[in-house]
Amino acid sequence: MSSIPPTEKPVSKLPDRPILPTYSWRTKSSNAQLFYIRDHHHVNLTIPRLRNGPLGFDLEWRPNFIKGQLENPVALVQLSNEDTILLIQISAMTEFPNKLRELLEDPGRVKAGVGIQHDCKKLYADWSISVRNCVDLSLLARCVDNARWKGRYVEPIGLGRLVETYEKLSLPKGKIQRSNWEAQLSTVQQDYAANDAHSGFVIFNRFAAMAHVMDSVPNPTYYSFNAINGCLLDSSGVPWNPSNPEYDPGPPLPPKPPKPPRTPKATTTTDVAAVKASTSISIQVNRSPHKPGTSFEK
Repeated sequence: MSSIPPTEKPVSKLPDRPILPTYSWRTKSSNAQLFYIRDHHHVNLTIPRLRNGPLGFDLEWRPNFIKGQLENPVALVQLSNEDTILLIQISAMTEFPNKLRELLEDPGRVKAGVGIQHDCKKLYADWSISVRNCVDLSLLARCVDNARWKGRYVEPIGLGRLVETYEKLSLPKGKIQRSNWEAQLSTVQQDYAANDAHSGFVIFNRFAAMAHVMDSVPNPTYYSFNAINGCLLDSSGVPWNPSNPEYDPGPPLPPKPPKPPRTPKATTTTDVAAVKASTSISIQVNRSPHKPGTSFEK
């Protein structure tokens, strides 16, 4: 059967987004070393490899697939600088490593990631660990590149989007994000976790360079906080709520068009018959009420 030719012109298709190369810590830092550690003694010996300076920071835990079930405890701590990446599987350890605790609580070391407020609160809830000098890269992006990023100041910008924008690379997530982080990690899991922490370090350094040439350097309280005993505080110990009085959100979004009124459904003969049948059954049931003290069984 021949098809009928269309009477309307086809809608022009938007150009496809370019396919970007995939981010890889191995390519980005060819001399970097990855350490996957499941023993707290080994962690204490390896932490000094993270020389002074900022760190990319992230956490992972085994997901739940049952609605309403409590989250599983933090299983993996990821830390990275340019040449060293530590994947510390604390769920496999008999105790939390002392050197890791000292590093996380060190106010002189930046720990940078996207939306890490919840992560830091959870780390305290699960392991009683505080984290100082935390930097939310999403907020920092809005501080140093406000011309690009508009909208609500606290609207999150994903790490993948930041990597795509500033590194011209893709940071795929996929199903691996929802895998079991308490089990022995596969090579794919290790690379995923390493890329998250390493790219956080790379993006922080890029933003730091951008801030350095700004006429007015952003106040650190606009994008950084301390997570002490599960509470988010600024450097003076005051409860921290992300805000930036210098931020320009741009023009407000246009209001959404009102929803069209719903057309009432027309009543059919079948609907009327169903209502009558339901009413008849209800009347018959009500005529033989159950007497207290008697059994419902015949």
